[in-house]
Amino acid sequence: MLSSLAIRDVVLIERLDLAFGPGLTALTGETGAGKSILLDSLGLALGQRAEAGMVRAGQTQASVAAAFHPPSGHPAFDILREQGIEPEDDLVLRRVVQADGRSRAFVNDQPVGVALLRRLGATLVEVQGQHEQVGLADPASHGGLLDAFGALEGRRTAAAEAWSAWRTATRRLAEAREAIAAAQREEEWLRHAVAELKELNPEEGEEDRLAAERQRLQQGERRAEAIAAAIAELTPRDRRSGSPARALREAARALERLPPPNEEAQPAIVALAAAQDALAEAESALSRLMNEGGPDPRRLEQVEERLFALRAAARKHSVAVVELPALAADLRARLEALDAGSGRVAALERDEAAARRAYLGAGEALTAARREAATRLEKAVSRELPPLKLDRARLTIEVAAKDENAWGPDGQDRVTFLVATNPGQTPGQLARIASGGELSRLMLALKVVLARGSPVPTLVFDEVDSGIGGATAAAVGERLARVAERLQVLVVTHSPQVAARGAAHLRVAKQVKGGRAETLVHALPDGERREELARMLAGERVTDAARAAAESLLADAR
Repeated sequence: MLSSLAIRDVVLIERLDLAFGPGLTALTGETGAGKSILLDSLGLALGQRAEAGMVRAGQTQASVAAAFHPPSGHPAFDILREQGIEPEDDLVLRRVVQADGRSRAFVNDQPVGVALLRRLGATLVEVQGQHEQVGLADPASHGGLLDAFGALEGRRTAAAEAWSAWRTATRRLAEAREAIAAAQREEEWLRHAVAELKELNPEEGEEDRLAAERQRLQQGERRAEAIAAAIAELTPRDRRSGSPARALREAARALERLPPPNEEAQPAIVALAAAQDALAEAESALSRLMNEGGPDPRRLEQVEERLFALRAAARKHSVAVVELPALAADLRARLEALDAGSGRVAALERDEAAARRAYLGAGEALTAARREAATRLEKAVSRELPPLKLDRARLTIEVAAKDENAWGPDGQDRVTFLVATNPGQTPGQLARIASGGELSRLMLALKVVLARGSPVPTLVFDEVDSGIGGATAAAVGERLARVAERLQVLVVTHSPQVAARGAAHLRVAKQVKGGRAETLVHALPDGERREELARMLAGERVTDAARAAAESLLADAR
């Protein structure tokens, strides 16, 4: 419900802080006192249009903050979460209007767009007035209100679930048809690619294995070249140049021919013999290495051909080599889907048809239940109309079939509240047929019946008693009080019979202070309530008889 309203520098209001409680609150005051300013201020906080003329003369800006305490599970909390705003127990909608007409909006002190303020406001407050009606006057709300009245939540949920299942089946069928159509468009390429990859037969991790083997084979080739070069150095290049081994032997023989004693040459002879042995051992080791680890040029060529083929295929299909096996599997699946597509589509067509029949059944059951609930609602509202001086009015609830392209989770029909205010008149939409006062009382009659299912916790009635008095006004007050047993109701009224029914009573007055007019609001205790009701009954000169009548109204209300 609306818990408080803080207004700063709006038209004739300099500073005003109002607190509201549950039940019915009556706002009274002389014409021109500023009651409409209060409603306009609340409208600003609810996201209605801002105008520069709303800023109090001489001020740079005006501001209004409306604090609400919605019940748990209220739709406003879902809207906040949608916008990434963490809900709190209290919800404060604030609007600041600059003197040039520009405005800013805030929710719990977080800046937001005015559209969000308007969305939230529509879930929190419903205004029924002489010139503006929202909520019941909006045909889009009628289906939900009728379902709430008829306790049709179960049937509505069944229809929504059947709708979702049908949409899912339809989407799957469309996806399968599109996949087959796409595959058919590229069938020739697809078959070629599948055959090509099948012949290539890429394996998981094959690129890494081949790259490692290629590196090993390349290293083996360089190793063989090094060994061959070493052997070549130890081998005579031509007949004229001897090998190192021959040179060592010839040197040793030359020293051995020295005449004795040749002890000085012995170390050299021994060294030359050791060198011959080391050289022979080196030649033997190099021969073994050459025989054991010789390069395999053919294998290297095979590895490189395979590696290059894999990489070429990857480039062709714009994937990494490691993704080739998955690509091959995917292309095979697409080709298999193409080959088996007609059978799968036929199965999905059967599923879609079954889901459609289920939705049709759920929708027809919801429609039948709505028609039965509509009859009961028409009768219930008709009982409320005569006391409201609307005995000639007739409410008709139309449950009309929608075109199939307009079906949705809420069913297959459109619910519209229609009214005729005179005999023989063709029923039409509420806002078009009834006059301002008639429309407000019609809305009140509907609210009396629909209060239990209303998703909006606060109702505002602006001069719902216009053009009536006496017993009719008393009937209006009694019905407002009944609605206020379930919802918070604010009523702007000139009728003492209506004001007497309020659990709280606010008097709006205008005073001149410092040469400037200013609107004030005063919460009336019981004694002052009697005086205000007496003024409303008698006019400027309040008599004892008027006070007695006011006391009688208060007693009746109690």
